[in-house]
Amino acid sequence: MKNWLTQQKLTKFAFALGLAITTIASTAASAADTAKKEMTLMLDWFVNPNHGPIVIAQERGLFSDQGLTIKIQEPADPSVPAKLVAAGKIDMAISYQTSLTTDVAAGLPLIRSATLIATPLNTLMTLDNGKIKTLADLKGKKIGIAIAGNEEATIGTMLQSEGVAFDDVQIINVGWALSSSLASGKVDAIWGGLRNFETNQLALEGYQAKAFFPEEHGVPSYDELVVVANKNSYDADALKKFNTAIELATQYIVNHPDQAWKEFVAYAPDTLNNELNRRAWQDTLPRFALRPAAIDPVRYDNFAQFMFKHKIISHAPKAQDYVPSL
Repeated sequence: MKNWLTQQKLTKFAFALGLAITTIASTAASAADTAKKEMTLMLDWFVNPNHGPIVIAQERGLFSDQGLTIKIQEPADPSVPAKLVAAGKIDMAISYQTSLTTDVAAGLPLIRSATLIATPLNTLMTLDNGKIKTLADLKGKKIGIAIAGNEEATIGTMLQSEGVAFDDVQIINVGWALSSSLASGKVDAIWGGLRNFETNQLALEGYQAKAFFPEEHGVPSYDELVVVANKNSYDADALKKFNTAIELATQYIVNHPDQAWKEFVAYAPDTLNNELNRRAWQDTLPRFALRPAAIDPVRYDNFAQFMFKHKIISHAPKAQDYVPSL
């Protein structure tokens, strides 16, 4: 009887001890979750393959591994994310080196904290139907653009590289109907067609596109997509952890592109799992920055000088003032 009572006591003690350990572990896990740094990241547009490293880092728990909770948002207006960062409303946003340079020159307190797409995606695009073989063939032709602002500098520089003056072409604002305007013959070329999207979109519609790349025709190379943060309030440690997570995600994408694609579309299958995105995914892979935190001040200064020379900005900001080493 005594042995039985002793056994019962030991059993109850073991149960109580197990319950206590479980409670402590649960409390510790809860505390760890609470301790994670929460940050809001607003994209430049709706989720697409350009955002691959961010989505994969989220899906694979890489942000969480770094002690971060990242809240990804899509903007209702793609012109506002960087402005919201500058106003202190959100922590980070996806922007463009070209836009960041303009914003900093205008006095917005922004820094570039990481690079997502390390090469230009923009092109001057025509149909590959034999009519436009070189940029010189665009003389007297119509070029469609989506947003007015820097076309005289970019398009003008590209045309000048082959002896055509900017005044020798007609610029038409076609809004976001770039592909359809080119396919229908409304314009002879478009500026703003991305080499990983519009090329594939036109192909799916039965058209072969021909792209002229700005970096091969006098326009300094630049980072297409960058992450921006507020210059006056950014958390350097948190940004370093964010960069580590997207670097690991990029490595995973490069090493396992097919599996990464499946995980990417699982984020929002209704909108991401289609043939256009599948093709764009393949074309975007070599464009991802393998070292998101790496900086190249000369590259930023060169492009700022290019924008200043063409009077897009009133002065050329120095890279050291908005491209910190994290």
